[in-house]
Amino acid sequence: MRYGLISDIHGNHEALAAALDFLDTQKIDKYLCLGDVVGYGAEPSRCLKRVMELGCDMIAGNHDFAAVGKISVDYFNIFAKESTLWTQEHISAEEKALLAAQPLVRDYAGFTLVHGALYMPQAFDYIQTIIDALYSFRELTEQILFIGHSHVPITFIETDSISFSVNDTITIEKNKRYIINIGSVGQPRDEDPRSCFAVYDTDAKIARICRAEYDIEAAAKKIIAAGLPEINAERLKIGR
Repeated sequence: MRYGLISDIHGNHEALAAALDFLDTQKIDKYLCLGDVVGYGAEPSRCLKRVMELGCDMIAGNHDFAAVGKISVDYFNIFAKESTLWTQEHISAEEKALLAAQPLVRDYAGFTLVHGALYMPQAFDYIQTIIDALYSFRELTEQILFIGHSHVPITFIETDSISFSVNDTITIEKNKRYIINIGSVGQPRDEDPRSCFAVYDTDAKIARICRAEYDIEAAAKKIIAAGLPEINAERLKIGR
């Protein structure tokens, strides 16, 4: 089974289209979306429609829930808050209902999906350190946890202790467990502006972080034209 995993699209249709064009060459059996289809970008409805056309299993991200009023925007920074309020005005009632209905966690044979951290997933905490990873490993019942949220691809590996890797190819070994952040399709923050996503092959026991070039300037121009914060456009160009 080959899974195509996407996360943190954030209304960036140019990035999503490039990611899906790449994944279309990878013989994907099933698509999975780890949340935050909306927020920051100018085309939330278009991105959500494209994800649903894939027959994609989804989980909720914090921007998805904020856009439908399921969590408060008060803890967002000023730009995220402004973007969320804009998104609330630019998605339909049906789209809001779809986002509101998504679960926080999905379990599959051998792996689990969550947007942020597996402990208290409704809090949307980040896993950015070994200590952060420890708390989610304690909750994990499968071998692998796939996450998004930080927009930075990284893998935490649990054996007798916890280590981390930034390698793009992760070989899944027996007697080890993994937390794999698949990065962000639509707003990378690891100083690589290309769209970032993953392929997981359950037969080969390999997860691979993938990148795709896309028309960043076109996505940025749409953000400015929509009246969204200019920083949302500028950060696409530097991957921050």
